[in-house]
Amino acid sequence: MVYRAHILISGDAACIAKGARDVEAALWEAVQELNLKDEVQILEVSSLGHSDQGPEIVIYPDGTDYVNLTPEDAKFIIEEHLLKGRPVERLTYREPPSLPLPPPSEKEVRVVLENVGKIDPENIEDYIAMDGYMALGKVLGEMTPEEVIEELKISGLRGRGGAGFPTWLKWTLARNAPGDMKYVICNGDEGDPGAFMNRSVLEGDPHSVIEGMAIAAYAIGASQGYFYVRAEYPIAIQTLRAAIKQARDYGLLGEHIFGADFSFDLEVRMGAGAFVCGEETALMQSIEGARGMPRTRPPYPATAGLWGNPTNINNVETYANVPKIIHKGGSWFASMGTDKSKGTKTFAIAGKVERTGLIEVPLGMTIREIVYDVGGGVLGGKKFKAVQTGGPMGGCIPEQYLDLPVDYEHLKEVGSMMGSGGFVVMDEDTCMVDIARFFMEFTQDESCGKCVPCRVGTRRMLEILNRICAGEGRPGDIETLEELAVYIRDGSLCGLGQGAPNPVLSTLQYFRDEYEAHIYDKTCPAKVCKGLIEYKINPEACIGCTRCARNCPVNAIEGKPKQTHVIDADICIRCGVCKQVCPVDAVYVE
Repeated sequence: MVYRAHILISGDAACIAKGARDVEAALWEAVQELNLKDEVQILEVSSLGHSDQGPEIVIYPDGTDYVNLTPEDAKFIIEEHLLKGRPVERLTYREPPSLPLPPPSEKEVRVVLENVGKIDPENIEDYIAMDGYMALGKVLGEMTPEEVIEELKISGLRGRGGAGFPTWLKWTLARNAPGDMKYVICNGDEGDPGAFMNRSVLEGDPHSVIEGMAIAAYAIGASQGYFYVRAEYPIAIQTLRAAIKQARDYGLLGEHIFGADFSFDLEVRMGAGAFVCGEETALMQSIEGARGMPRTRPPYPATAGLWGNPTNINNVETYANVPKIIHKGGSWFASMGTDKSKGTKTFAIAGKVERTGLIEVPLGMTIREIVYDVGGGVLGGKKFKAVQTGGPMGGCIPEQYLDLPVDYEHLKEVGSMMGSGGFVVMDEDTCMVDIARFFMEFTQDESCGKCVPCRVGTRRMLEILNRICAGEGRPGDIETLEELAVYIRDGSLCGLGQGAPNPVLSTLQYFRDEYEAHIYDKTCPAKVCKGLIEYKINPEACIGCTRCARNCPVNAIEGKPKQTHVIDADICIRCGVCKQVCPVDAVYVE
């Protein structure tokens, strides 16, 4: 059927939370009432780009973008725009005049994210129309498992969820391992704070991951696969289950796929929110029904994984690359990136940067290019201070390395890592001691407790960091942190403990002067740590509006209307509300 118009509605979690489902229902109702059901098609996509102003829809072919919609608005748009041909100006999205940013597409190269936001993730025909499952058909009809692995080797694809182990080598080990039953697992347990790369792919293009897993299963000789996805991703799980069912209905999962002597099926298993289950052995324990705790290695999963059988584990982004590599060739993929780090990488760029969100760029692009050309620069025009890559186990990279290429080797050289793709930008107002404390608090809380170095060591490090930030640092604290970091890194069982000291070690390496200022001078240079700062009111600037006193949660501010106000330091909890609400910037931090 040929439709006169298509309406895309954003299924982003933020839009759904704001009522996107009600708006969608209102759109369908209006289309039915106005007898437009044969002329207008409504499709849900994972994102349309402005979820902060959701619910959002885009009407094609003219491409009008409507935001901040209510069900009543939806009905009005159908009647005005589609029936009468008059776009509704008051609901149309407009780029904020205060953000004159360059378009990020100039330096982005979308491979994994190519279909995200363009297709209906719950409609397999949309994926097939974008050459979906052609790679699987090519593999089963024209290639041997060895040829598949060789194409992966040519591509140079490395695991996109951690240290970057060569994908072809991991597949080879699993293929060569003896065993009648083999498994493939997709690690979708994306637990890094602020990371949402895997979620976006599962919500926006689930069939690419299913196809990649099926190709991996053919290559290693597996017949069963598992998606392990954190329960905090309900939309991803719903979309994934729908996609698996459709793939089965179309004969793309199950017995004798494409008529070949190859059978493969998938199940979804939900994680219960434990960060440590992102570690592959803990993840397998969880699938098996046991408590998610890491095991000693060797043996490695490739030889003795799920239920003791050879198992291949990659993350969402790694599998999503596979169909593109098979379809377009390993050399095509290898033409992007650097000598040892091929292809593109998705990043969740966050923190003190103008344009936050999900990006995909060729590996080897510099930090400067990502922050300023893709991210639009540091928020508010402030000075760049550092970027933290690799999630809670990554390191903080200072300004002196702004022109460092972002790839596996260079990040490791400066004390950080690629990880799954976290990219947190920090400006001049960031306290690096507080940042180290934040990440140590996260990893300590997520430690499974199985091994002493991680369970006890991270707690001791956190206690020291808390003391330092509270203004109670002692001589020798820096040296103790460094000593503990070595014990934890060398003695921990899994990557969580081994990487937990990285934020502390990198900030000590590049921002040691801030630690010394906290401990010896009892000052926080960035004026962030509550135990080392004091809020005061400039008597010459205060106009006595009483706004600070009225908003203070602990009544720490005294003063009559139209008279200078004073903050009682003994009562003040350093929340910063007074500074936020002061209309004349009379409140300052000392």
